[in-house]
Amino acid sequence: MTTHDDHRLWRPTPGEELLSFEHANASFVTPYLAVGGDLDTTAEDLAVDQLGELGEAGISHVIDVRVEWSDEEWVRERRADLEYLHLGIDDAGQRVPDEWFDQGVRFALEAVESGGVVLSHCHMGINRGPSLGFAVLLALGWDAVEALEAIHAARPIAFIAYAEDALRWHHGEGSSPELETDLRRLQRWRADRHLRLDEVLRAVREQEH
Repeated sequence: MTTHDDHRLWRPTPGEELLSFEHANASFVTPYLAVGGDLDTTAEDLAVDQLGELGEAGISHVIDVRVEWSDEEWVRERRADLEYLHLGIDDAGQRVPDEWFDQGVRFALEAVESGGVVLSHCHMGINRGPSLGFAVLLALGWDAVEALEAIHAARPIAFIAYAEDALRWHHGEGSSPELETDLRRLQRWRADRHLRLDEVLRAVREQEH
Protein backbone atom coordinates (compact mmCIF):
# COMPACT_ATOMS: atom_id res chain seq x y z
CA MET A 1 0.00 0.00 0.00
CA THR A 2 1.23 3.51 -0.77
CA THR A 3 2.17 5.44 2.34
CA HIS A 4 1.76 9.07 3.28
CA ASP A 5 5.53 9.57 2.85
CA ASP A 6 5.37 8.20 -0.70
CA HIS A 7 2.93 10.96 -1.62
CA ARG A 8 5.10 13.57 0.07
CA LEU A 9 8.14 12.43 -1.90
CA TRP A 10 6.53 12.22 -5.35
CA ARG A 11 7.47 15.13 -7.62
CA PRO A 12 7.15 15.51 -11.39
CA THR A 13 10.41 15.01 -13.25
CA PRO A 14 11.36 16.62 -16.59
CA GLY A 15 9.73 14.75 -19.44
CA GLU A 16 7.48 12.70 -17.16
CA GLU A 17 3.99 12.36 -18.58
CA LEU A 18 0.83 11.87 -16.58
CA LEU A 19 -2.37 10.50 -18.03
CA SER A 20 -4.37 12.97 -20.09
CA PHE A 21 -8.04 13.06 -21.02
CA GLU A 22 -9.72 13.22 -24.41
CA HIS A 23 -13.25 14.04 -23.26
CA ALA A 24 -13.20 14.79 -19.53
CA ASN A 25 -12.45 18.35 -18.46
CA ALA A 26 -9.73 17.38 -16.00
CA SER A 27 -5.95 17.38 -15.66
CA PHE A 28 -3.72 15.13 -13.57
CA VAL A 29 -1.37 17.09 -11.31
CA THR A 30 0.07 13.96 -9.70
CA PRO A 31 -0.79 10.27 -10.14
CA TYR A 32 -3.20 10.59 -7.19
CA LEU A 33 -4.70 14.06 -7.74
CA ALA A 34 -6.50 15.68 -10.67
CA VAL A 35 -8.18 19.07 -10.89
CA GLY A 36 -10.65 20.34 -13.42
CA GLY A 37 -14.13 21.34 -14.47
CA ASP A 38 -17.49 19.63 -14.43
CA LEU A 39 -19.19 16.99 -16.56
CA ASP A 40 -21.17 18.29 -19.51
CA THR A 41 -24.46 16.80 -18.35
CA THR A 42 -26.37 18.99 -20.85
CA ALA A 43 -25.05 16.54 -23.45
CA GLU A 44 -25.90 13.11 -22.06
CA ASP A 45 -23.70 11.03 -24.36
CA LEU A 46 -20.69 13.27 -23.82
CA ALA A 47 -21.14 13.26 -20.05
CA VAL A 48 -21.31 9.45 -20.05
CA ASP A 49 -18.09 9.32 -22.07
CA GLN A 50 -16.44 11.79 -19.68
CA LEU A 51 -17.47 9.78 -16.62
CA GLY A 52 -16.27 6.57 -18.23
CA GLU A 53 -12.93 8.16 -19.06
CA LEU A 54 -12.49 9.35 -15.48
CA GLY A 55 -13.13 5.82 -14.26
CA GLU A 56 -10.70 4.30 -16.74
CA ALA A 57 -8.05 6.73 -15.49
CA GLY A 58 -8.55 5.47 -11.95
CA ILE A 59 -10.53 8.36 -10.46
CA SER A 60 -12.17 6.86 -7.38
CA HIS A 61 -13.09 9.99 -5.37
CA VAL A 62 -14.66 13.24 -6.55
CA ILE A 63 -14.88 16.53 -4.68
CA ASP A 64 -17.42 18.77 -6.40
CA VAL A 65 -16.92 22.31 -5.09
CA ARG A 66 -19.67 24.09 -7.05
CA VAL A 67 -22.32 25.78 -4.96
CA GLU A 68 -24.48 26.32 -8.02
CA TRP A 69 -24.92 22.66 -8.96
CA SER A 70 -24.21 19.07 -8.02
CA ASP A 71 -23.94 16.03 -10.25
CA GLU A 72 -23.97 13.65 -7.31
CA GLU A 73 -27.30 12.00 -8.07
CA TRP A 74 -26.53 11.74 -11.80
CA VAL A 75 -23.12 10.21 -11.09
CA ARG A 76 -24.35 7.75 -8.46
CA GLU A 77 -26.90 6.35 -10.91
CA ARG A 78 -24.02 5.47 -13.23
CA ARG A 79 -21.04 4.92 -10.91
CA ALA A 80 -22.27 3.70 -7.55
CA ASP A 81 -18.70 2.84 -6.55
CA LEU A 82 -17.46 6.42 -6.95
CA GLU A 83 -17.02 8.28 -3.65
CA TYR A 84 -18.56 11.73 -4.07
CA LEU A 85 -18.30 14.75 -1.79
CA HIS A 86 -20.31 17.86 -2.64
CA LEU A 87 -18.56 20.78 -0.94
CA GLY A 88 -19.96 23.81 -2.70
CA ILE A 89 -18.65 27.35 -2.40
CA ASP A 90 -19.25 30.45 -4.50
CA ASP A 91 -16.64 31.79 -6.90
CA ALA A 92 -17.03 35.49 -6.17
CA GLY A 93 -13.66 36.36 -4.68
CA GLN A 94 -14.91 35.85 -1.13
CA ARG A 95 -12.73 34.70 1.76
CA VAL A 96 -12.91 30.92 1.93
CA PRO A 97 -13.30 29.60 5.49
CA ASP A 98 -10.82 27.18 7.01
CA GLU A 99 -13.62 24.66 7.57
CA TRP A 100 -14.01 24.24 3.81
CA PHE A 101 -10.35 23.35 3.44
CA ASP A 102 -10.52 21.11 6.53
CA GLN A 103 -13.36 19.04 5.12
CA GLY A 104 -12.12 18.83 1.54
CA VAL A 105 -8.52 18.06 2.40
CA ARG A 106 -9.53 15.45 4.98
CA PHE A 107 -11.65 13.65 2.37
CA ALA A 108 -8.82 13.82 -0.18
CA LEU A 109 -6.11 12.61 2.17
CA GLU A 110 -8.20 9.69 3.37
CA ALA A 111 -8.76 8.75 -0.27
CA VAL A 112 -5.08 9.00 -1.15
CA GLU A 113 -4.03 7.05 1.94
CA SER A 114 -6.34 4.22 0.91
CA GLY A 115 -4.84 4.09 -2.58
CA GLY A 116 -7.55 6.18 -4.23
CA VAL A 117 -7.26 8.87 -6.90
CA VAL A 118 -9.00 12.20 -6.30
CA LEU A 119 -10.57 14.71 -8.69
CA SER A 120 -11.24 18.17 -7.26
CA HIS A 121 -13.47 20.06 -9.67
CA CYS A 122 -15.55 23.18 -10.03
CA HIS A 123 -17.34 24.48 -13.14
CA MET A 124 -14.48 25.63 -15.37
CA GLY A 125 -11.49 24.30 -13.48
CA ILE A 126 -9.90 27.72 -13.03
CA ASN A 127 -10.29 28.70 -9.37
CA ARG A 128 -12.18 26.59 -6.85
CA GLY A 129 -11.18 23.06 -7.88
CA PRO A 130 -7.49 23.92 -8.35
CA SER A 131 -7.47 25.90 -5.07
CA LEU A 132 -8.59 22.85 -3.12
CA GLY A 133 -6.06 20.76 -5.02
CA PHE A 134 -3.40 23.27 -3.97
CA ALA A 135 -4.43 22.84 -0.32
CA VAL A 136 -4.16 19.06 -0.65
CA LEU A 137 -0.59 19.36 -1.92
CA LEU A 138 0.28 21.75 0.92
CA ALA A 139 -1.11 19.22 3.42
CA LEU A 140 1.09 16.55 1.83
CA GLY A 141 4.18 18.65 2.51
CA TRP A 142 4.68 20.30 -0.87
CA ASP A 143 6.39 23.67 -1.05
CA ALA A 144 3.87 26.36 -2.04
CA VAL A 145 5.56 27.38 -5.29
CA GLU A 146 6.26 23.76 -6.25
CA ALA A 147 2.56 23.04 -5.82
CA LEU A 148 1.53 26.10 -7.87
CA GLU A 149 3.96 25.11 -10.63
CA ALA A 150 2.67 21.53 -10.73
CA ILE A 151 -0.97 22.65 -11.00
CA HIS A 152 -0.22 25.30 -13.62
CA ALA A 153 1.91 22.90 -15.67
CA ALA A 154 -0.90 20.36 -15.66
CA ARG A 155 -3.65 22.92 -16.26
CA PRO A 156 -2.41 26.23 -17.72
CA ILE A 157 -5.84 27.88 -17.31
CA ALA A 158 -5.69 27.41 -13.53
CA PHE A 159 -5.50 30.80 -11.80
CA ILE A 160 -6.03 29.27 -8.33
CA ALA A 161 -7.75 32.40 -7.01
CA TYR A 162 -8.16 31.05 -3.48
CA ALA A 163 -4.50 30.11 -3.04
CA GLU A 164 -4.11 32.93 -0.52
CA ASP A 165 -6.87 31.44 1.62
CA ALA A 166 -5.30 28.00 1.29
CA LEU A 167 -2.01 29.38 2.57
CA ARG A 168 -3.72 31.08 5.52
CA TRP A 169 -5.45 27.80 6.33
CA HIS A 170 -2.20 25.85 5.97
CA HIS A 171 -0.14 28.13 8.20
CA GLY A 172 -2.79 28.39 10.91
CA GLU A 173 -4.45 31.27 12.72
CA GLY A 174 -2.92 34.72 12.63
CA SER A 175 0.05 36.07 10.77
CA SER A 176 3.51 34.52 10.80
CA PRO A 177 6.76 35.14 8.94
CA GLU A 178 6.26 31.87 7.04
CA LEU A 179 2.77 32.89 5.90
CA GLU A 180 3.88 36.36 4.84
CA THR A 181 6.78 34.85 2.91
CA ASP A 182 4.53 32.39 1.08
CA LEU A 183 1.99 35.12 0.27
CA ARG A 184 4.76 37.22 -1.28
CA ARG A 185 6.03 34.21 -3.19
CA LEU A 186 2.51 33.59 -4.52
CA GLN A 187 2.19 37.20 -5.69
CA ARG A 188 5.58 37.04 -7.36
CA TRP A 189 4.72 33.71 -9.01
CA ARG A 190 1.55 35.18 -10.55
CA ALA A 191 3.39 38.33 -11.64
CA ASP A 192 6.23 36.36 -13.23
CA ARG A 193 3.70 34.42 -15.31
CA HIS A 194 1.63 37.52 -16.11
CA LEU A 195 -1.47 35.75 -14.79
CA ARG A 196 -4.60 37.88 -14.74
CA LEU A 197 -7.94 36.31 -13.94
CA ASP A 198 -9.89 38.42 -16.45
CA GLU A 199 -7.56 37.35 -19.26
CA VAL A 200 -7.78 33.69 -18.26
CA LEU A 201 -11.59 33.80 -18.23
CA ARG A 202 -11.72 35.58 -21.58
CA ALA A 203 -9.40 33.05 -23.20
CA VAL A 204 -11.43 30.10 -21.92
CA ARG A 205 -14.72 31.61 -23.09
CA GLU A 206 -13.26 32.31 -26.52
CA GLN A 207 -12.26 28.65 -26.80
CA GLU A 208 -15.80 27.58 -25.94
CA HIS A 209 -17.31 29.56 -28.83
